[in-house]
Amino acid sequence: MSTKIAGLAKKDGYTNIRVYLQGLPAWVRAGNLVYASKDHIENGNIVLIDLRSAEKARKSRIARAVSIPYDALEDRMDDIPKKAPVVVYSDSAEEAAYAFEDLRDEGFKKVSLVPGNFVGWVKSGGKTTNGPVVTDINWTRKHGKGEVSKADFLKAVNGKDLNAIILDVRSPDEAKEGGFKNAIAVPLDQVGARLADLPKGKKVYAHCTTGARAEMAVQELKKNGYEAFFLIADVECKESDCTIED
Repeated sequence: MSTKIAGLAKKDGYTNIRVYLQGLPAWVRAGNLVYASKDHIENGNIVLIDLRSAEKARKSRIARAVSIPYDALEDRMDDIPKKAPVVVYSDSAEEAAYAFEDLRDEGFKKVSLVPGNFVGWVKSGGKTTNGPVVTDINWTRKHGKGEVSKADFLKAVNGKDLNAIILDVRSPDEAKEGGFKNAIAVPLDQVGARLADLPKGKKVYAHCTTGARAEMAVQELKKNGYEAFFLIADVECKESDCTIED
């Protein structure tokens, strides 16, 4: 996506353009902070954690938040689903950053912060609530519209669903590192021009590294009459050995 946007910027006359090819996954792996969008906080399938004291959370907190004061976070780690996207906030940027690092160290891969913490949320007009705090975490994985489940994707990978094909929309450099044996490799920016490579009578399961490019590819395929779905998961391949972590 970054190269595509860079191309658009060049057409609009910008000349000093750089592209961070490894993108958000590499940024996160390097231990850098990331921030959640307002829509993700309000409507996403997330675990939202209020790191402030329970007393502060009782008086006012972000709607949907679970109260886990930072001092208790280490003891509550096992209560937080490992696959859940986790968003944390506090009154202190330093405390929120510590919590981010603690969660990442414990193996949580989808961790982000509320921009500006609680004060920033209020200033942005975000919804708040009050009253007795919520301490129990109830989260289940929900598949979004157009998303293929890991189980159905693997059926196609293993040849158990002959009515589906795998479409790899990663870059050529990524594909050189490895991929699924039976996948058709078409980089995202070439999908529209190479529709003839994809049989229309079958379901198309698109994947990339995390899912963002796959979702964009599916939008293009659906415009052209394909029954297409995207995989939201971390995919890493070395030769024909691929792992999927959703």
